[in-house]
Amino acid sequence: MTRDMDEMLSGEEFADDDIITLTTADGEEVDFVEIAGIAHKGKFYAILQPVELLEGMDEDEALVFEVVRNADGSDGFNVVLDDEIIDAVFAEYNRLLDESEA
Repeated sequence: MTRDMDEMLSGEEFADDDIITLTTADGEEVDFVEIAGIAHKGKFYAILQPVELLEGMDEDEALVFEVVRNADGSDGFNVVLDDEIIDAVFAEYNRLLDESEA
């Protein structure tokens, strides 16, 4: 499912099936809403925004996660720290937004 960033920032309430709950290395559960799914160089990435603002994040920020297949067949999410990949994923997201608005 893909969500426009403006929709996300409008304060719209989301149904439970719109929420992705991820667990941090410390065992804390964090709820995210998927902004977009982006394919880049043969991999799939999800742009996710936390439901509740995380420390150090602004309201209009989101995180990029690489979507991987776990051994049990379920999807796993690995946070991306590589600025080059993050920039490329957001560039593709913005390109797709521009196309959809044209």
